[in-house]
Amino acid sequence: MNKAFVKESDESDDDLDIAQPDVPAGTKNYITPAGHQRLRDELLHLLDEERPEVVKLLSWAASNGDRSENGDYIYGKRRLREIDRRIRFLTKRLDLAEVVDSSRQENVDQVFFGATVDYAGDDGEEHTVTIVGVDEVDLDHGRVSWISPIARALLKAKIGDTVALHTPAGVQQIDILDVRYPAKA
Repeated sequence: MNKAFVKESDESDDDLDIAQPDVPAGTKNYITPAGHQRLRDELLHLLDEERPEVVKLLSWAASNGDRSENGDYIYGKRRLREIDRRIRFLTKRLDLAEVVDSSRQENVDQVFFGATVDYAGDDGEEHTVTIVGVDEVDLDHGRVSWISPIARALLKAKIGDTVALHTPAGVQQIDILDVRYPAKA
């Protein structure tokens, strides 16, 4: 296929990073021990398994001759750039990470990083969230970033407190019903 019909460039797109949540300037990248381990495992998997496999495929594809029309070579090269970009991202995140073991929290009736909080909104509907690092967010499982509006409203509050949550629809009052931390390991 003629290069005119392929949206490919020979330029490296290393400067383009996958959209990831940023840690606010001047703050640390707090992360739970489980989240830190998960990022570390992903990094090791990329370094030890995926990257060598793609390099092997790329080497084979390059040996087949004409690289300009070699799909295995073109897509292998693209995949290698993606892997290298993810490795750089994970390395930076892990270097800046500060692991916070919330199971060692002594003031268990107050909301801090790593807490699981049950709360009720103005409508009386109960919700449960766990406050985690920006790299661990999973809204489907109630895991919210410590920099999210709900977490900021809950932080430092105690069981029985009512706090104000500022939303686009206005201020909502939420009552803190329970605060839990993981069991000590």
